[in-house]
Amino acid sequence: MNYETELNKKFVSLLTSKWKMKVYMLSKLPLAFVAGLRVERFDLDGATVSVPFRFLTKNPFGSIYFAPLSMAAELSSGLLALEAVKSADRPVSMLVLQMNAEYYKKAKTRIFFSCNDRKQLHASVNKAIETSVGQTFESIIEGIDLNGDLIARFLVIWTFKSK
Repeated sequence: MNYETELNKKFVSLLTSKWKMKVYMLSKLPLAFVAGLRVERFDLDGATVSVPFRFLTKNPFGSIYFAPLSMAAELSSGLLALEAVKSADRPVSMLVLQMNAEYYKKAKTRIFFSCNDRKQLHASVNKAIETSVGQTFESIIEGIDLNGDLIARFLVIWTFKSK
C-alpha cells in the first residue's frame, strides 16, 4: 500500500461512522465513550479528536480535568499509530512509552487535539519491520479551544516492534 496517498479504508469507515465509532469506543475504550470523545478528522495528514466541556469531564476548578484532555490527545496520535500498524505487511506491536504535557490555559470549551504525524508514524512502523529493531517515535499533539487558543501541548512517545 502506498501510505502517502492511501488510507486504510476499512479503518477509516470505522472512524467516520459516528455509530460504528461509538460502538468501538464502548467496547474498546469505555472511558473515552463516557467522556464524550469524538473523532473530528482523519485524513492523509493526521487526526483530530475533541473532548467536550461538560459535567463528566470537568474538575472542581471549572475547567476540563487533565485525564480527559490526556485521553483525547493520546487518541488523536493513537488512531494514526493504530492505522499504521493495521496497514503494515507484518504484525507490529505498539505501546506508549512516555507522555508529557504542558498546559497553557484553562480548558472551558470543547477542546480539539490534532496530531499531523501520520506519514512519520507509518515510516517508523515500516522501519521497525525492515530492520527488526524496535523504533520509537515522538508525536506532538496540540489542543486548541473554540476560540483558537492553545490550551495544551502533549508529547507521546510511541514504540513499535515487529513481531
